[in-house]
Amino acid sequence: MNIVAYEGVVENGQVRLPADAKLPENAKVYVVVPEVVIEVETPPVAHIPSPRLVHPEQAVDFIKEVIPESSDAGV
Repeated sequence: MNIVAYEGVVENGQVRLPADAKLPENAKVYVVVPEVVIEVETPPVAHIPSPRLVHPEQAVDFIKEVIPESSDAGV
């Protein structure tokens, strides 16, 4: 595959190449856009709420207990 590079500009949404660029009809081309920020519409971020207890009085069942590690854990 031979590669030829032309520098062009975009006018009204179309790429305009220099007048001396001769390309055959239906030629496959690749456009590389250097250093241009392309605005892409990002989909909305899903919000996942924290879980809620059906019976808030059950919250005491989830109290954490911290057990300190002994210095001679045998590791």
